[in-house]
Amino acid sequence: MTFIPNAGTVPDRTRFFINGEWAGPRGTETLRVVEAATGETLATAALGSEADIDAAVRAARTALDEGPWGRTTTAERAGVMRRFADALAARAEDTSVLVSRENGMPISLSNAFNGAAPANLLRMYADLIEDFPLEEVRASASGSTIVRREPVGVVGAIVPWNYPQVLAMFKIAPALAAGCTIVLKPSPETALDSYVLGEAAAEAGLPPGVLNIVLAGREAGACLVSHPLVDKIAFTGSTPAGRVIGAECGRLIRRCTLELGGKSAAIFLDDGDIDTLRAGLYNASFMNNSQTCTTQSRILAPRARYDEVVDAVASFARELTLGNPLDRSTTCGPMASEAHLNRVLGFIDAGCNSGARLVTGGGCPVSPGRGWFVEPTVFADVDNSDELAREEVFGPVIAVIPFGDDDEAVRIANDSAYGLAGSVWSGDQERALGIARRVRTGTIGLNNYNLDLGAPFGGMKDSGIGRELGPEALDNYLEYKSIYTGVPQSGK
Repeated sequence: MTFIPNAGTVPDRTRFFINGEWAGPRGTETLRVVEAATGETLATAALGSEADIDAAVRAARTALDEGPWGRTTTAERAGVMRRFADALAARAEDTSVLVSRENGMPISLSNAFNGAAPANLLRMYADLIEDFPLEEVRASASGSTIVRREPVGVVGAIVPWNYPQVLAMFKIAPALAAGCTIVLKPSPETALDSYVLGEAAAEAGLPPGVLNIVLAGREAGACLVSHPLVDKIAFTGSTPAGRVIGAECGRLIRRCTLELGGKSAAIFLDDGDIDTLRAGLYNASFMNNSQTCTTQSRILAPRARYDEVVDAVASFARELTLGNPLDRSTTCGPMASEAHLNRVLGFIDAGCNSGARLVTGGGCPVSPGRGWFVEPTVFADVDNSDELAREEVFGPVIAVIPFGDDDEAVRIANDSAYGLAGSVWSGDQERALGIARRVRTGTIGLNNYNLDLGAPFGGMKDSGIGRELGPEALDNYLEYKSIYTGVPQSGK
């Protein structure tokens, strides 16, 4: 394991971004933010109360109902969004380092997902909305109807700790494009980086109340979900939390999108190329220390080539460089928190106590004795009914499962409560595509897994409701209104 000197001090964050200003907390609760790689204190952050959430929601409601944002032209919105993107891009390097210190993400990955991607998403949705028609005139039996697209309203955005900047922007960018106002609740596990969004929004000239940011725990988050002035919840996180949020939104007849967990399968067919698999394993199964909802932690291998696949996956896991996430040679950093480390170790214990065979890893590294590191771990001979194959680990613990023919591979892949991601590995593109079409999942890759920010992303079954990314995400933040005119009209 490799370590480099501390990256410097981080300021305490004791205010929230509400109504375009940095407001003092209405409560007294604080949080000690700890660096994942060292276990040492990074800074102190204020935790919001229900009163802070209420103030943020009311600011967003006023900005929607009385402010200029919802009445701006799409071209005006696009201009502000591009300035917002520029302000984030100017801060990208520092933001990437901060997130890596918070959650252990390797810095090369953080540069892409916490540095570059948020600005790119803002620009993408600015381009989409700039010439987007908000009204369409349709002929009708009584003359004509104007079909109008309007913002859904105040959006409560709740994001997790694993990719905090880009997952926040999955929601913020299309919501802004649609003319919505937003209350963002970041995760306490990454308590500091969301302040960058507020600073950049203010610099870009986003009107007061359009984007509000309150760091808070579960109780205050529940207040956001049930607040009577909120029109939609956009949530990324665990399936158990998503069930609670979805139930509350259903009770309130409130719109929601839920991007939840996964237990995805990578299917290696008997004509697959082992070198291709090795080249794509990081993206598919080990990205961000496997703290990724799309992690393909079930690798399905044909019995005829089973040992070959097990050896390839195990050797790849052994070759990962475990160490400080700020060291560019590191390919596997620590878990995001001590509690999460213990959760991952619990799944390793469950695997060791099952009929599975531990091939590599299985514990914490001996040195340097600090931070929340776990060895990349591979189990072979896993049965798809085992806990290791059913539950989302959210850490570098891989289960290799044997299959006979293509039909059995598809059955095993689909025998899961989840359906978020997956991949098929084959030397025959058409064969792989045929298998991919049969797997019940929201996203799937052929001979790799590369997320496309321009295409819809989301899950089936317990992996969620709705889609983010791509032009399709705009629909999550728009309402349709039909105006029956009775006479022919021209659209705007």
